[in-house]
Amino acid sequence: MALSRGLRCCARVFSWIPVLIITSVVLWSYYAYVFELCIFTISNTLEKVAYLLVFHVCFVMFSWTYWKAIFTPPATPCKKFQLSYSDKDRYEREERPDAQKQILVDIAKSLPIFTRATSGAIRFCDRCQVLKPDRSHHCSVCETVNNCVGFSNYKFFLLFLSYSMVYCVFISASVFRFFINFWVGDLPNGPAKFHVLFLMFVALMFLVSLMFLLGYHCWLVVQNRSTLEAFSAPVFTTGPDRNGFNVGVRRNLQQVFGDNKRLWFLPLCTSQGDGHYFPLKSLSESSTSLLANEEKWEEEEESEDDNISGDRDPSVTVEMDEEE
Repeated sequence: MALSRGLRCCARVFSWIPVLIITSVVLWSYYAYVFELCIFTISNTLEKVAYLLVFHVCFVMFSWTYWKAIFTPPATPCKKFQLSYSDKDRYEREERPDAQKQILVDIAKSLPIFTRATSGAIRFCDRCQVLKPDRSHHCSVCETVNNCVGFSNYKFFLLFLSYSMVYCVFISASVFRFFINFWVGDLPNGPAKFHVLFLMFVALMFLVSLMFLLGYHCWLVVQNRSTLEAFSAPVFTTGPDRNGFNVGVRRNLQQVFGDNKRLWFLPLCTSQGDGHYFPLKSLSESSTSLLANEEKWEEEEESEDDNISGDRDPSVTVEMDEEE
């Protein structure tokens, strides 16, 4: 037991290594750009102030979104998806698989569950003893942010990728002139030369990788798919449908970023719904309205115990998108 706890502790420590590496690189880039380039190399005061102003805006937005992507936990199924004591006892006593499936079907009739397992049964987690909401699963950890990327932090993850790319583009564009000058020998050798040359290479390297990753996730948002749904179509009562949650580009974007476009580019929680239900392409607008469902569920939750959060199982996360 002690050995197992020690291994888990070591695993948690090592899981932070990618985050520490990225943080170290970003902090070094801050020193290299602000001090070595702007303060020690650029002589024009107006140009220096302009570079520093834009750089700090990019740096703050990058740091803010990265922090939110790391420390915002993914959502977990609420109490309504957990089996009651009597249902759990009835399910465990039943030995026939078909009868167990029917018990879950009866329980799920009052829940907004539209997807099924590949066998056609209601998706149920035996480990957590909970009915799985649509698009939920035991997600893996994205090493870049050392966190499960789920419904509650998917917007922050997308903004983190976007501002990372903006950060790299600005550094590459503003450093390019000095990179050429150092390279051809127009500027004297010194500590600044190493930092500027290396800063250019690192920014371009991250820029190339971010272009493909951000492009892929933008395509997923427009299609309203998670990474798992991109490889394996979700199964509904009518069968598999890769576009089952695709309700149009505009509404797909609103589900992730919200209705207020002025808040789209800020790392604030504006996503529609609560991750337990999603509009379906095959259903009418009235029966799949996120706002109507959200109001109904909020009213029901207010009448329940104040300890609902303590009854949630943290091991199943409501997933809107997973790691890259």
